[in-house]
Amino acid sequence: MEDDMTAELIDLALREDIGDGDITSLYFVPKGQQSSAYIHAKADGVLAGMDVAVEVFRRVDAKMDLKVLKCDGDLVSYGDKVLEIVGASRSILTGERTALNFLQRLSGIATNTSRYVALVEGTKAKVLDTRKTTPGWRALEKAAVLAGGGSNHRMGLYDRAMVKDNHLAAQDGLDELQLAIHQLKHDRYGVEVELETETLDQLGKFLTLEGVDYILLDNMDNDTMSDAVKMRGEAGPALEASGGVNLDTIADIAKTGVDYISVGALTHSAVALDLSLEFVDK
Repeated sequence: MEDDMTAELIDLALREDIGDGDITSLYFVPKGQQSSAYIHAKADGVLAGMDVAVEVFRRVDAKMDLKVLKCDGDLVSYGDKVLEIVGASRSILTGERTALNFLQRLSGIATNTSRYVALVEGTKAKVLDTRKTTPGWRALEKAAVLAGGGSNHRMGLYDRAMVKDNHLAAQDGLDELQLAIHQLKHDRYGVEVELETETLDQLGKFLTLEGVDYILLDNMDNDTMSDAVKMRGEAGPALEASGGVNLDTIADIAKTGVDYISVGALTHSAVALDLSLEFVDK
């Protein structure tokens, strides 16, 4: 689960919340008291972030006994228990909010993604995330998209070249663009290239280039995207639709025959899934 950035993020979140001590628990919860608690769902959705939530509690108190009852990607319904926690009462209370913050946010993304994925069922289109993520949370949020049934676009600026209109404005023409693609493929073996277009005329020119893996159809209407799919034919770069994608429009976009649909809203507009921690009555 844990890479260096995620470990740092967990540490930062705990420092942010605990500071120099959980004074409520220190003064109002007896030292040595042991408790059992559950995190449970208060809404229907898709779970994500369980490994991170478990790690939060482990960082607070390695002696806690943690039993995972639901895993990332699992559907949860109101009342479902997802994690059992047994240990020092103070420790459970100290880790509660940070663990829930991760779990609720990431489950919200997974749940949101699952709604988009359901609407393209029966088409060839795959739902992609974007780089519109919470700073520092990208790996976690993209993992949540996978848990919801979506697919990941590039992780950052380093793992795919995505040549957009502002990049193209600095180019002198197709010849220079082709040279740049060849040079990148030579220098960075395995790195893919994506070009952005807003017109069928520009698409036609891009289809003559070598080494293009994807073409992004930016803010095209559905009829134009259907024409773009016909222009590309059976072979050629994969086509990605972008712009104006929401729950009301994605089904019709998918019917145009595009291969991918990127949706910034998967991450930037996800609503946290309602989850809660409750102690078990003695």
